[in-house]
Amino acid sequence: MLSVETDLLKSKAVHSNGNGKHTRRAVEYFGKNTFNDEVMREKLPKDVYKKLRATIRKGVKLDKDVANTVAHAMKEWAIEHGVTHYTHWFQPMTGLTAEKHDAFLEIDNDGEPIERFSGNELIQGEPDASSFPSGGMRTTFEARGYTMWDPSSPAFIVDGPHGSILCIPSVFISYNGEALDKKTPLLRSMRALDAAAREMLALFGRDVERVITTLGPEQEYFLIDKEFYHNRPDLIHAGRTLLGAAPPKGQEMEDHYFGSIKERVLGFMQAAEEELYRLGVPAKTRHNEVAPHQFEIAQIFGEANVVADRNQLVMEVLKKVAARHGFALLLHEKPFAGVNGSGKHLNWSITDSEGKNLLDPGKTPEDNLQFLVFLVAVLKAVYEYSDLLRASIASAGNDHRLGANEAPPAIMSVFLGSTLTQILDKIETGNGGAVSEQKLIDLGLGNLPTILQDNTDRNRTSPFAFTGNKFEFRAVGSSASISLPATILNAAVAEALAGMQEKIAARRKKGDDLNSAVFAVVKEIVTATKAVRFEGNNYAEEWVAEAEKRGLPNLKDTPAALQALIEEKNIRMLEKQNVYSESELQSRYNTKMEQFCKTIAIETETLLMLAQTSVLPAAMRYQTELLDNTSRLREAAELLGEDSGLDEQVQLLRSLSAEIRDLHRSVQELVQLRHKAEGFEQISDEAHFVAAEIRPMLEQVRRHCDALEKLVPDADWPLPTYSEMLFIM
Repeated sequence: MLSVETDLLKSKAVHSNGNGKHTRRAVEYFGKNTFNDEVMREKLPKDVYKKLRATIRKGVKLDKDVANTVAHAMKEWAIEHGVTHYTHWFQPMTGLTAEKHDAFLEIDNDGEPIERFSGNELIQGEPDASSFPSGGMRTTFEARGYTMWDPSSPAFIVDGPHGSILCIPSVFISYNGEALDKKTPLLRSMRALDAAAREMLALFGRDVERVITTLGPEQEYFLIDKEFYHNRPDLIHAGRTLLGAAPPKGQEMEDHYFGSIKERVLGFMQAAEEELYRLGVPAKTRHNEVAPHQFEIAQIFGEANVVADRNQLVMEVLKKVAARHGFALLLHEKPFAGVNGSGKHLNWSITDSEGKNLLDPGKTPEDNLQFLVFLVAVLKAVYEYSDLLRASIASAGNDHRLGANEAPPAIMSVFLGSTLTQILDKIETGNGGAVSEQKLIDLGLGNLPTILQDNTDRNRTSPFAFTGNKFEFRAVGSSASISLPATILNAAVAEALAGMQEKIAARRKKGDDLNSAVFAVVKEIVTATKAVRFEGNNYAEEWVAEAEKRGLPNLKDTPAALQALIEEKNIRMLEKQNVYSESELQSRYNTKMEQFCKTIAIETETLLMLAQTSVLPAAMRYQTELLDNTSRLREAAELLGEDSGLDEQVQLLRSLSAEIRDLHRSVQELVQLRHKAEGFEQISDEAHFVAAEIRPMLEQVRRHCDALEKLVPDADWPLPTYSEMLFIM
């Protein structure tokens, strides 16, 4: 009887949670809405399946007959799941996703309705590209753009209220073949790193099919009640609170971090995870973050372009499910002043087709020498292209977070841990000569795995930290696409590996054996890149001064950081690695500068509206009330012939009146600066002006608004307060 009941439960894919409720097992429905490998094996003829797998793994061109067969199978599978439309799902330079839905429905020559989906429709689409940002690569009237299917990222089904949509992950290119999206350069960078890493492995006698970039992002976000959100125009328009006095309690008690998850929030998390599992997104971890009402969800590692797609899905699904549960989900890097902002820690590693993590120390000295090669290649990449890495995470939102004693500063540095640091220091100061196994053991390389397991710690203040077998790029913003930072990192490491390979080859020609040649190049790079290694507190002011002595760039705002995209050395490297052309880099510089200026313009207009239509009227009503009360008290005192005792009331009135006056003046100054910003012809000039002049004035206006919030009675304040938004759920 028990086995029958067990089988019945399995058939229904449910289990009891001990409270009389039954929940479905994740393994039973994981990936059910994805055209994954299991579905392809089932739906496709064996020869077609093998050809498609070759396309996915090796980039072999897909012929038309295969495409037609795949398209038919995909259509039939989708229709079985209630799909009526398909779309090429892509990631333009907005940082969001885009889609145009086309129906399977067509009318044949006899006027009869049929459902059709061809190989051509699977492989290529043609959305109107005129309204997507191009950064000057095309004029507005040049509307033609093409979406091209990325077979390596599984198609998936998104359920709608009246039918579902088949989403086909795609790249987006212009009529002339230029990348108009974030995925195309990412795929190029993966190819560049694959080629460079395989060449390096060949020196060690290893012939692998391919080397894969893997990512594992940790997504932070805030939740607030939807009713509060709807009554905060700044959250609606700007994504962050442009004013708001600090509550009596913030995160000082450190009682939210990893705390018990409230039932309402847990219900949202569970619903979101179920939807993500259906989409094949392996959400692994959920927990409370440091700030009140701040949370995190983390994915399991996967291939870079697939994970980049998944992270976009995570953000979209979280927002959609949050709304169903009466929440507003905030992805801005700094939605609330005075508490920690949100980041997206991007864990990055490289793995070969045999399953070996190339950043994982080996079991022999020779394996560890190979490990050191890839380790120092990353050091070289960060050291030589730290400005590009900083540009890859630059945004108006992230400027609020970086260096605010809650996130790494804008200075790019690498944390390795005390053990690896000691080993690299020994390599730097060690004598030359042949490299024997004993020498490697003496340097601590022979038993490196054990040492690392015992002694490698984490540094939560470092922007780029080694954590055992991966690097954690902690400076990425929570709202950002992970494609750009991953693209830059891949390209820079590919360049570093290629340069090292050339130097090793040159030493071999001079007669060095392999180990000695490799070790000499490793030592050279360890010495040259020492400045970028830092084991201390990156939040400390002393580090800023020390970094300046070391010559490390400190690009504090987005306009300064984005200059790296058009620096000659960076253009040369990215063109050499076939990741970006010069025109594509210029377009991204222009686009991101425009986005910065537009973001601050929206914040400016929103804050002016709030100050003039909400804050000042509320403060002036209270001012009138105080004036009336004070006048009446004075009249009563004169009538009774007693001391008025109005000093406290008068002082309150003076403070209130002074803040009203100062706010009004600051508003007028902000209006003048806004008009001045509109007069610049060059986007770079406007962006630097906005950063230097308008942003400080926004903060000044905010200070006066926040001061008035502390003076005006709570019942008369027109906006939800921090105390409400951060502590009521």
